Amino acid sequence: VDGVSFEIRAGETLCLVGESGCGKSTVGKTVLRLLEPTSGRIWLGDTEVTHLHDEGMREHRREAQMVFQDPYSSLNPRMRVGQIVAEPLENYGLFGAGRDAAEKERRVVALLEKVGLRRDALERYPFEFSGGQRQRLGIARALALNPRLIVADEPVSALDVSVQAQVLNLLMDLQEEFGLAYLFVSHDLAVVEHIGHRIAVMYLGRIVELASKERIFSRPLHPYTEALMAAAPIADPKARRERLVIEGDVPSPINPPSGCHFHTRCPYAEARCRTEAPALREVASGHVVACHLRDAMQTEH
Repeated sequence: VDGVSFEIRAGETLCLVGESGCGKSTVGKTVLRLLEPTSGRIWLGDTEVTHLHDEGMREHRREAQMVFQDPYSSLNPRMRVGQIVAEPLENYGLFGAGRDAAEKERRVVALLEKVGLRRDALERYPFEFSGGQRQRLGIARALALNPRLIVADEPVSALDVSVQAQVLNLLMDLQEEFGLAYLFVSHDLAVVEHIGHRIAVMYLGRIVELASKERIFSRPLHPYTEALMAAAPIADPKARRERLVIEGDVPSPINPPSGCHFHTRCPYAEARCRTEAPALREVASGHVVACHLRDAMQTEH
């Protein structure tokens, strides 16, 4: 990823969207320091976590958690549900043995109930649950340490559509209750429209447009964003709309094109696009875009 910069407020969901391989998951893992950044800075509240080590990094892990894409491989099949959800609590020494065991169990049961699972799930194994229930377990585990930020890496892409809505609504309810900040990675625009507050569109490692959900869906300004919106299906067989078709394959991120990374596929590309990389600039309140075509736009108020 290259020059990616954004902020997320408490109680807000920032969605990262784009084609597979554009760097969405890499950004999420870098924020959590599961991948080490080669440059730049990462802040959580007033603390810069970019270069934290050992105990400092351990404390940061309590503040930022992850919900993984695959609800099947992200849970240890050899551990019971009670052990899976209790593991973060034990890892941070919040509950010991003996008299604390009953309190720990009450805490785990409360977490399971928050995500819509019953007490009898404690002694069961992950394979005894459906995909949607497993993802709920992953959410309960992420909530165990009361984090401020949760990175959700396509958390509903492996689920049936009916189950997706249940999990999304659960995430939204938990956000409202606990004031959680979400970095929500997805390529499904319907999901993004349902859960997001702001949307950042990525292409080949860069953010090319960032704005509120309402502005992105009503008035996309970058040609790539336009193409993404045009490719999304409409649930109306009579509806017709003009499609912006982009041709060719995504270039290699190891050897990206010069200038604007999108110019090799952009139907509006000019000579300037091939040599000069556009900077992200605000063209309306809270709406930034990296495109030379928008340089002449006047700032709206």
